[in-house]
Amino acid sequence: MMTWFLEQQPVIQALLATLFTWGVTALGAATVFFFKRIHKGVLNGMLGFAAGVMIAASFWSLLAPAIDMAEAIDQNVLLIVAGGFLSGGAFLFLADKILPHLHLGQPTDEAEGIKTHWQRSVLLVMAITLHNIPEGLAVGVAFGAAAQGMPSATIAGAIALAIGIGLQNFPEGAAVSIPLRREGMSRSKAFMYGQASGIVEPFAGMIGAYAVTVMQPLLPFALAFAAGAMIYVVVEELIPEAHIGNDNMRSDIATIGCMIGFTIMMLLDVGLG
Repeated sequence: MMTWFLEQQPVIQALLATLFTWGVTALGAATVFFFKRIHKGVLNGMLGFAAGVMIAASFWSLLAPAIDMAEAIDQNVLLIVAGGFLSGGAFLFLADKILPHLHLGQPTDEAEGIKTHWQRSVLLVMAITLHNIPEGLAVGVAFGAAAQGMPSATIAGAIALAIGIGLQNFPEGAAVSIPLRREGMSRSKAFMYGQASGIVEPFAGMIGAYAVTVMQPLLPFALAFAAGAMIYVVVEELIPEAHIGNDNMRSDIATIGCMIGFTIMMLLDVGLG
């Protein structure tokens, strides 16, 4: 199976990898069939874990290879990598202002983005979907970079990134479906909304892989772009959501979750990459 996977084109590899990450999102959403509520401390730990994974992936899987590649092809490292990183954050900033969405625990009238009459459930799903765009893009770019044969980007590293993103997608799926169930939605419908939040990843993954395979000089910028988008999500959404309305103990749980997520992603990337 692995041999067959390695023989595929990078776009197909990215598609399969992001189908896996989407599948883990669905697995997390499926917890709604067993639980109607999720303890705030558990949710905080999950969000912190997701933040830790994304922070570690942003450096070891994206920024470090971007710097190495920019140096290898004689690009201006500071201009390309810093520019890509800030561009990724700017992209998510604009998406955050335009795309209607609602963060967990907020009333519907505090929805962000363009004003709309979308249902609360759809707005909650859109918030998680914003997280998944840079995640899918990052996986796709990683597989596209590995296909270029540069030492700093390996197929093992891309697989490690996909595994790490998959791990942190599990709590994200649960973080959508269980609150929807608590608000009165049926289990099956809450599951469908929860897994739908990850459907954007395969599309973003294929776009990222294709873009960097046809435009090799774009690689360092694209890797840094994905890193900037992921860090924006962490600072703008995951960490604040993990600390809203918390006492000291629940804040500690979120912090510990972040540390554990960071460590696991670091071990995955260093060990496999």
